[in-house]
Amino acid sequence: MLYGCHVSTRGGYLAAAKRAAAQGARSFQFFSKNPRALSVKAFDRTDASRCAAYCAEHGLQSIAHTPYPTNLAAQDEEQRSRNVISLLNDLQIAEACGSIGVVVHFGIYKGSEPLAGYQSIIRTLNEVTARWDGRAKLLIENQAGDHAFMGTTFEELATIRSLCMQPQQIGFCLDTCHLFASGVWNGEPDASWLAKAANTGVLPHIAAIHFNDSRYDSAQRKDRHAAIGMGKIGEQGLRWLLQAPEFSKVPFVLETPTDGAGSHQQQLETMVLWATGR
Repeated sequence: MLYGCHVSTRGGYLAAAKRAAAQGARSFQFFSKNPRALSVKAFDRTDASRCAAYCAEHGLQSIAHTPYPTNLAAQDEEQRSRNVISLLNDLQIAEACGSIGVVVHFGIYKGSEPLAGYQSIIRTLNEVTARWDGRAKLLIENQAGDHAFMGTTFEELATIRSLCMQPQQIGFCLDTCHLFASGVWNGEPDASWLAKAANTGVLPHIAAIHFNDSRYDSAQRKDRHAAIGMGKIGEQGLRWLLQAPEFSKVPFVLETPTDGAGSHQQQLETMVLWATGR
């Protein structure tokens, strides 16, 4: 099982990979660059190459994450152009590090014409993928519904991907806290959303899972992560998801508060126990 956690890139990308391995992780997530700004990073390709080599040698899988200001639904042309350039930079970094892809949030639109928001998402994705020919994919993440109504359903994920000109360059990242917060999941085992993911065509393209518990009840639309087993989703539902054969080869990455020792090692060990039915 590819259990893992989000790690800091302090010291570089290779350092991030070693930081994950030191906790016993088999996968990890990292911010490709400053998470607070839409910028283009002139990254150290030698360091990125060493990260890729280290991951290959130690059986680690990684995913990158875009900066928080990235908004696929942006309509202002200057902002949209900055998103496109930034995303291409993110993909270049992910590719150099040997990562599966780059996680990007679905998009936030607060205007009065919802269709315009979806059109902006498709346009932005098309512009990025038309200029990208690498193996790293854009991984669209489902949303909690705390900032806007968009991106909480499997129908939306499937439709956006199907309407893009290069759908093969687009996959998905499933966030468990977001599923719960949006009301798509109430935490029960054998949840109906798994069949919905399959029926809509989303399931085969889920390349990563953010494995987060929730500080708030289901359908509250509050995106507040909790350490696994310490939140409202419940152990049984999280155990079921870890043991689902559909995700046996998908990285499960914690984006939760660290343990008392400042790492995710205890939670990673819990994931192993739950995944093996102990």
